[in-house]
Amino acid sequence: MSGSSTLESPIGVFDSGVGGLTVLRALRQALPDESMLYLGDTARLPYGTKSADTIIRYALQATAVLVERGAKLLVIACNTASTYALDALRDRYPHLPVIGVVEPGAATACAASRNGRIAVIATEGTARAGAYDAAIRRLRPNAVVTSAGAPLLVGLAEEGWFEGPVPEAVARRYLAPLFETGSAAENGNPPDTLVLGCTHFPLLRTAIQAVVGLDVALVDGGMAAASLAAEALAARGLAARSGMLPATRFLATDGAERFARVAQHFLSFPIDASMVELVDLQGIAAVAA
Repeated sequence: MSGSSTLESPIGVFDSGVGGLTVLRALRQALPDESMLYLGDTARLPYGTKSADTIIRYALQATAVLVERGAKLLVIACNTASTYALDALRDRYPHLPVIGVVEPGAATACAASRNGRIAVIATEGTARAGAYDAAIRRLRPNAVVTSAGAPLLVGLAEEGWFEGPVPEAVARRYLAPLFETGSAAENGNPPDTLVLGCTHFPLLRTAIQAVVGLDVALVDGGMAAASLAAEALAARGLAARSGMLPATRFLATDGAERFARVAQHFLSFPIDASMVELVDLQGIAAVAA
């Protein structure tokens, strides 16, 4: 099916692991008639510690598999890959709609913020790259953006520790410098919007909201990306017709059993290892043609 797209073709989604399943969940909610094909590059996670060139190569390899299997639209369900590989993928597949999570998340944050002060928590790699800072300032040049890495929240999400004193204590440790002790907070004007800049973090929404308070808007880039995907499909006439029987399939590069076990925390339905197909990306050429 390489190079061909039909209404029945799936939306291709990839991430370095299981975190992108929160994006898949948002896509399924926004587009219930669409089939989905999810690829988790679990053999080579995390992407956040890799060089830009390596991340681009991995992203091209993952996308090649999804395109070969007929993906009609691609969602990069990884903040790090969205940061480094979005342009390379759009150049390599000019006729394929490619959507990342950073740009729509930044746009949603700019629209949500009343005072122009926006905080971002992410993986260390995404925070270090400053992708959200740059995307927000392109849209709202006068915005004050503060970012912090919050790596321990990833492990809590994968263990299913979403609420309670432990995740709240960890969240407070990361968020206090942004909301309680930072210069903006000391001046009585803390951020009014927080971007959840890692696909794991929406699972911890309740704990994070308890720390920052109900007056702070939480922005989930996955939900924003799902809305953008719906618009892109409609604009290109590729949206599945109502009444079609959608399917969701899973690919991983290692550890089908662990993928299935952790996925239960991210999805609204259970899966087992027999539903996860293992694929090898190592030998796939990633050089743009």
